[in-house]
Amino acid sequence: MPLVAGIDSSTQSCKVVICDADSGRIVRHGTAPHPPGSEVDPERWWDAVGLAVERAGGLDDVAGMAVAGQQHGMICLDERGRVIRPALLWNDTRSAAAAEQLIVEFGDGDPVLGAHRWAEAVGTVPVTSLTVSKLRWLIDHEPDNAALTAAVALPHDWLTWRLRGSTAIQSLITDRSDASGTGYFDATSGAYRRDLLALALRRDEAASAAIFLPTVHGPREPAGRACIDFAANDTLVGPGCGDNAAAALGLGVDDGDVFVSLGTSGVAAAVSSDPVNDPSGAVAGFADATGGFLPLACTLNATRILDATAAVLGVDAEEFSALALAARPGAGGLVQVPYLEGERTPNLPDATGVLYGMTLSSLTRENLARAAVEGMLCLMADAMETLRAQNVTIDRVTLVGGGARSKAVREIAPSVLGVPVVVPEPGEYVARGAARQAAWTLTGENRPQPWPMVGVRTYTSEHRRDILDRYREFAAISACRAASTTAL
Repeated sequence: MPLVAGIDSSTQSCKVVICDADSGRIVRHGTAPHPPGSEVDPERWWDAVGLAVERAGGLDDVAGMAVAGQQHGMICLDERGRVIRPALLWNDTRSAAAAEQLIVEFGDGDPVLGAHRWAEAVGTVPVTSLTVSKLRWLIDHEPDNAALTAAVALPHDWLTWRLRGSTAIQSLITDRSDASGTGYFDATSGAYRRDLLALALRRDEAASAAIFLPTVHGPREPAGRACIDFAANDTLVGPGCGDNAAAALGLGVDDGDVFVSLGTSGVAAAVSSDPVNDPSGAVAGFADATGGFLPLACTLNATRILDATAAVLGVDAEEFSALALAARPGAGGLVQVPYLEGERTPNLPDATGVLYGMTLSSLTRENLARAAVEGMLCLMADAMETLRAQNVTIDRVTLVGGGARSKAVREIAPSVLGVPVVVPEPGEYVARGAARQAAWTLTGENRPQPWPMVGVRTYTSEHRRDILDRYREFAAISACRAASTTAL
């Protein structure tokens, strides 16, 4: 019964789970917080890994491990492997204008043509979260740091590198899933698009070739052996993956299934054997962690919508859920369009949240809580609609993440999403996916070992199209206002 470890280095924390490699049963686990913000020194992630591992009882008895990390971030390293500046995370929106520039430039001045070309090239259209947009921001705003950059890594790349005790930038490795979120990797061909990296850095391709990009490993291809104090030195290290690909692997999502994850961000994703190229940019044609694809729509806002509203109401999560369920569907006409941190789907980085329909009768604590839950779920329903526009069939949704722990979210979700909602027992499915990859790396078989799901419940309800229609009416008004403000 070998043991494997999965490390989930997310925006807010590091989670470590130790699992039985054959069954997936969690033997022990540990967590440690990350500092807040959208700009973080990667060393703080490394400190959190060590603390989470300690709280999980160490890794001395672990045969394999792998890291799943938050996607898109930008870690710039100099030629000696030193971090040049704090990492910019996916949720840092300062590169929004840079993303627009890249689209226009790749289209020879035509943004529509540019979007089509980006989608065809790498399956994604630049938005503020992608690494390629952050690199353009870097060259324009911090040219001295850009000049020092000898390698660009993502969070999971850097942590896997550290686990192996590496110092040379040439030993950085990544996988298809995380590389596909950079904006300069074509998951279909399995190759970096150096021309797009050159475009981002305002260099010619010969000059951009001096920037080292992590070697892309296959789904079960080992990255090497651990070389750290808190694990045996013969522990096999898997290639790792992006957090969404890890979640799909941890949940056992297969071709045709869709999952919705509610965490710091919201994600709607489907495992597919075919690539997706959406010129609208709404659906990213990412790769998954098994050799296939993971068409995905991501929102900037998710559970912090609930957290912020609960804070205003002065209640904890359980009390907030009770308030939301005490209100009638539709929240008495109160509608929250929850663009609290701007938004990615739809692409409105400068938008703000708006509360519509306030009257003396509608503005109650119960309706305010319900409107927050419905607003978040309507946002995810629209994300799911972008998948349908790419011919993804959605017959049911597997709901996970911190938001799935809320009774109100679980019970309201099917009425807003319009399909049955399957909720497995609460768990760290990103970390579980990393652990499952580690087990797969140990066996080297063609497919990962099946890990059964337990404690699954299904929620159904009448589809309340009126809630979604009313939300979309006000979301369109908010989008127009955000566009007008940006133009000014």
